Amino acid sequence: MKKEQELKDIVKERYTRIAEQDKVDNAASCCGATTTSNKVYHIMMDDYSETKGYMEDADLGLGCGLPTAFANIKKGDTVIDLGSGAGNDCFVARHETGAEGKIIGIDFTPIMIEKARINAEKLGYNNVEFREGDIDAMPINDAVADVVVSNCVLNLVPNKQKVVQEIYRVLKPGGHFSISDIVLVGNLPDALKEDAEMYAGCVAGAIQKSEYLQLIKDSGFQKIVIQKEKPIVIPNDILSKYLSAVEIENFNTSATGIFSITVYAEKQGEKPAKQHVELSELSNSDSCSPTSGCC
Repeated sequence: MKKEQELKDIVKERYTRIAEQDKVDNAASCCGATTTSNKVYHIMMDDYSETKGYMEDADLGLGCGLPTAFANIKKGDTVIDLGSGAGNDCFVARHETGAEGKIIGIDFTPIMIEKARINAEKLGYNNVEFREGDIDAMPINDAVADVVVSNCVLNLVPNKQKVVQEIYRVLKPGGHFSISDIVLVGNLPDALKEDAEMYAGCVAGAIQKSEYLQLIKDSGFQKIVIQKEKPIVIPNDILSKYLSAVEIENFNTSATGIFSITVYAEKQGEKPAKQHVELSELSNSDSCSPTSGCC
């Protein structure tokens, strides 16, 4: 297997190219396929088009779930999106937080950051920010976020444990995450695991489902729940690039499964109560009166 930095470079180069092409081409890439009839198989992505806050220009067709739909985002929350791409999940999250919230997208591909910032300017959002950086070493202070979301990104990072630990660090006590990702049950054929394009295409970098959930537990998270799970079927015309006809048949009839899961978990502790002053407290205060000057 390639070294960690080599894998990161592969992903960065791949997603730089993705940022420069349109959504149809992206859907026809390794996270999707085209047949001889040119029909596009969206084998991973979920449909965002009916989601409030959705921006078509920010949707590059790269996700494998709808984590924001399960994230329980509230007005005024601070939300961090890992691997924010052109900003789609950030803009959906911003619809939930309102103008009083704060959204921070993190991506290590400069052109993605550029596209996301342009999209934010088009929408006139001044509370949505995009920062360039690795999600296994986030450019974020401790205990900043109420919610962390991510859509089909952790599988692209070689050191997944470090990312989960970073998520724990940046969440406030009592904060939570909702993350969609690709996991495995059983072992992929070596030809798929070792291929760089399959790694950048969300499949070869996936780990076992049980290992994925254990990483979350070992990092200190509690109340871990799989909110959604769906099988991912790789079309034979993609598999034929890596496997013989016999190997494809064996793979399709084996116990190996590729799944998109959306996982929820909470950081230990209680969120501090939001500070506000009730009008009744002012009216009952002996120290506040029209003559005292504090009103």
